[in-house]
Amino acid sequence: MKMPGYRLRNSAAVAAMLVASAAIALARPPQAPPVLMLPENQVTHVSPHVWAIVGFPNIGIVVGDRATLVVDTGLGPRNGAIALHEAQKLSKGPVLYLTTTHYHAEHAAGEGAFPPGTILVRPIAQQKELEDKGAAFVAMFSSRSPQMKELLEGVTFRAPDITFEKELTLDLGGVKARLFWMGQAHTKGDELIDVQPDSTLISGDIVQNKMVPNLPDDNASMKGWVEILAALRPMKFKYIVPDHGALGDGSLIEQDFQFFTKLQHRALEMKKQGKSADDAGAALTAEFRTKFPDWPNLSAIPNVVKHVYAENP
Repeated sequence: MKMPGYRLRNSAAVAAMLVASAAIALARPPQAPPVLMLPENQVTHVSPHVWAIVGFPNIGIVVGDRATLVVDTGLGPRNGAIALHEAQKLSKGPVLYLTTTHYHAEHAAGEGAFPPGTILVRPIAQQKELEDKGAAFVAMFSSRSPQMKELLEGVTFRAPDITFEKELTLDLGGVKARLFWMGQAHTKGDELIDVQPDSTLISGDIVQNKMVPNLPDDNASMKGWVEILAALRPMKFKYIVPDHGALGDGSLIEQDFQFFTKLQHRALEMKKQGKSADDAGAALTAEFRTKFPDWPNLSAIPNVVKHVYAENP
């Protein structure tokens, strides 16, 4: 075996090099905690009518001649005020809509910063979930760090002005935003926003950029997530604004569909072989680190496997 500039003299040397290379390949620096405050005076122009604040989470802003739609709020009112300020700078018309992709604290807990005249819109499934679990999630987030506790101090949620079952289209003036709900995935109430004529999808957690699905509790469904991705595939969006991570193009839908279905299929194969969820999770984490080395959160795979097992008794 030869490599440029080197001669490996025996099999022991080869084995040592391979072991060392494998250790380096599998080593991953710990992910830095998210910066909890949204950036100020920093927006990305995604498409003719859509801007994004890239942060924790990404905030979508859709601007029409008559009205503006803000998608998600950031973690608590201080972040909500930043999202509001950026939207006001971009707005052309007097009407302001606010919607949230799901009920988790970094997406919905900043609504208190928005003025009383803001028209708050949510799918019915998400609103019910917020009423059932929103306060508990705020408390859970608050327990994570002193900064989170400070940002979420005194957070309450108001009733939405408009609710819908499956979809609702907002005419913002020269651009339309179709808010739609397709079922249970990351949460029971995940909402997506289709912006036309921009061919832009504000996708919540449903479509992201090289992120293993986050299934935080029993309200999440890997099976439902894959079904939603399958339904999105023929829609052919040009631009994707995910809730977390880098912005991307329409290929993210197919990328996620292929990864998620492969992971689901392999987990089901191991279940049929009689492997425990823990053993399958460990094996698939190692396997997917080889196949998808540029996906940073592969440590979430064991949790996905447990959900796949539970959903397929």
